[in-house]
Amino acid sequence: MRRFLLLGGSALLLSGSSALTPAFATTGRVAVPESTPSIELAIRNVEANESAEESPLNRPAAPALPIAAPSDQPRVEPKVRSVSRGQASWYGPGFYGNRTASGEVLRRGTLTAAHRFLPFGTKVRVTNLNNGRSAVVRINDRGPFHGHRVIDLAHGAASELGVVSSGTASVKLEVLR
Repeated sequence: MRRFLLLGGSALLLSGSSALTPAFATTGRVAVPESTPSIELAIRNVEANESAEESPLNRPAAPALPIAAPSDQPRVEPKVRSVSRGQASWYGPGFYGNRTASGEVLRRGTLTAAHRFLPFGTKVRVTNLNNGRSAVVRINDRGPFHGHRVIDLAHGAASELGVVSSGTASVKLEVLR
């Protein structure tokens, strides 16, 4: 006789043998020796002569949902709220591990940036006008506080745009919705 312990959509197989058997490879069942203390939950006895449709372990699998190919889905471009141009700089190595103005910890390789007044979480597409490379960054810090720069890129965004070696670059900022 087999006993199953049903726990919120999963089942434990309580077998009569004293050895644990690996009966859980694909279905999530765990074989437990009968000598283990019983749990005061719903335990169902399954006899060998029960039909397949009554057994909770022999339910038919849910049909697979079709997945659309990437080419079938139309690409939705985010709407641009405003466009501006100016100088961008970058920061990072001396500030890794410190908290930004939004409270996040600055980590290496993140696509984030500092802006003087845009709300935290705002997505901005930054395009390097010198080489045409662009990246979408998230505003999580305040700055830049040097000269007439419009944005201060974290190291990950700066390397994506090719700004690391030069230090600054002329950029176009597109604030996305």
